[in-house]
Amino acid sequence: MLQNNIVTAAFLVIGDEILSGRTADLNINFLAKNLTELGIILKEVRVVGDYENEIIEAVNALRLKYNYVFTSGGIGPTHDDISSLAIAKAFNQKLVLNSKAEEILYQFYGKNNVNEARLKMAMVPEFASLLDNPVSSAPGFFVENVFVLAGVPKIFQAMFNCCKTNLKFGNKIFSKEIVTNLMESIIAKDLTDLQNEYPNLSIGSYPFENGTSLVFRGVEPTIIDLAISKMSNNINKIKTNSIIEIK
Repeated sequence: MLQNNIVTAAFLVIGDEILSGRTADLNINFLAKNLTELGIILKEVRVVGDYENEIIEAVNALRLKYNYVFTSGGIGPTHDDISSLAIAKAFNQKLVLNSKAEEILYQFYGKNNVNEARLKMAMVPEFASLLDNPVSSAPGFFVENVFVLAGVPKIFQAMFNCCKTNLKFGNKIFSKEIVTNLMESIIAKDLTDLQNEYPNLSIGSYPFENGTSLVFRGVEPTIIDLAISKMSNNINKIKTNSIIEIK
């Protein structure tokens, strides 16, 4: 579904604090929305702890499967920030002190205030390109199609904005929604038939307490409108006045 040269992406969330429940991830929704606006479909999200082998395995699997991989977390100054090293190993590259990143830290903190821990944030894979961090200076980076961002939402968002100039955008994705007071089970057959009729649309069904939301997504607005019209007619045949809203 959603063919027509749509660009794909995956998101790898790194951090024991996410898996333990100590920290709630706020970046998935932001990334999904912003990628969609660029015509890039977020196809998969994985969460791994601060374990080198698991990060390497996930990065290597995802970067071969999708056009882009975004990661969050693990590029700070502490002992458990191991993402940079793991990603260097995933690409069979050395982790090196990047002179440009080093200078950025010196300018932000003052050279006398850049200790060994802070200098760790200037260590990146040897062939990486830096991503600007206008919030707290320590840059992210990307290697080929893997973009490595900080986990703090404010910094993640700022770094993502810097990623855009390095991304190939896909076709713009449009969506419309039917909200009905009918239950999923009542409209499931009609929805399945409609999906078969329009294989290039993504049609999702999302139940709530007193009904169902049907979301139609694709790259051709006229096709979406046609599918919406057909499903609306089907719903009205089942029960009149059962469509709450089309938006």
